[in-house]
Amino acid sequence: MGLPSSTYAREIGPPAPDSTDQKELWIQNISYDGRQTTVTIHFYVQDLLAGENKTVYVVANASITDQSPSDFGQVRVLDDLVTDGPDYNSTPVARAQGLITYADLNVAALAMNMNFVFTSGIFRGSTICILGRNQIDLPERELAVAGGTGFFRSAAGYALTKLYSYDVEKEYGVLEYTLYVTLPGPSPRLPAATALHADV
Repeated sequence: MGLPSSTYAREIGPPAPDSTDQKELWIQNISYDGRQTTVTIHFYVQDLLAGENKTVYVVANASITDQSPSDFGQVRVLDDLVTDGPDYNSTPVARAQGLITYADLNVAALAMNMNFVFTSGIFRGSTICILGRNQIDLPERELAVAGGTGFFRSAAGYALTKLYSYDVEKEYGVLEYTLYVTLPGPSPRLPAATALHADV
């Protein structure tokens, strides 16, 4: 379940002061068309539901959660590692932090409120907020990009996510995300004339 052959990394011009001058495979494209900046980002979320180093915790259940076929009413808080590849030891690029609530009486569907907090590269210190309904038995789900900070101030767009792998015994899932983000005007962090797109 790797990336399609048509998906590749692009250099994005001079680095920001807190980044290194290198290709970052998880940043697929940054461009500016004179009206808005568009950014495409691809990464993996390491979702650890059990074990000493787990990153997802149940914080509340409803009175009917135990009898519900969809875990209705359960609330979880998470602080997952985000990496540039599917392997847990891939390069860390962010943390996925937020709340998920099982909010459908009939099917396993999450109401999500999650922030991607970038920890490396040109987006370091910036965040993207995603919201929406995530019906986890679907092969691919769409969530809304509802804003952000730093590089992603006033962000809009959407995120596509799917399950990359799941180890039932370890309760360890890897989730694949592709974000399509738009920003008004040129990027606040990159010089509009030089750094907003480059050929492979």
